[in-house]
Order: sequence, then C-alpha cells, then structure tokens
Amino acid sequence: MATATVLDRIFDPLGDVLTPESARRLVAWRADEETQRRLDELGDKCNEGELTTAERDEYEAYVRAIDFIGILQAKARAVLQRNGG
Repeated sequence: MATATVLDRIFDPLGDVLTPESARRLVAWRADEETQRRLDELGDKCNEGELTTAERDEYEAYVRAIDFIGILQAKARAVLQRNGG
C-alpha cells in the first residue's frame, strides 16, 4: 500500500476534530519563501539528474512532507465542504 494511502487512512479521523477555522488555516498553509526556493532548486536538479546523495535525501524528505500536508489539507477541505465552506 502506498505511503499516501496509509497516511490517508490513519488521518481519516482528523475530520472529526478540525473546526472550520482550523480547517481553513490548514488549507491555506504554504511553505515559506526560503523553503519553496530550496524545493524548487532541488526539483530542478532532480529533473536534470544532478542531485547529490545528500540532496536526494533532502528532496525525498520534502516530498514525503508534501504528501503528508496534502493529505491533511484534503481532510481539512472535506471538513469545510461538510460545513458549508
């Protein structure tokens, strides 16, 4: 089973504890500029096949975090949809 699917199942109950306000804040959550710049840099290097081993590890950690955040945001969107936005 894919990690994202496992996380989705584990965090399914999250919808029961998010308030509409906390759900809105979670949906709006974005990386800061420095983090986004680093992620873009690593993504470009990955596409070019130029990542070092350390950079690949760092990039994979970002990708895992993005998957995690995406699942949390999907749960938050579902809360907002159930509560009329």
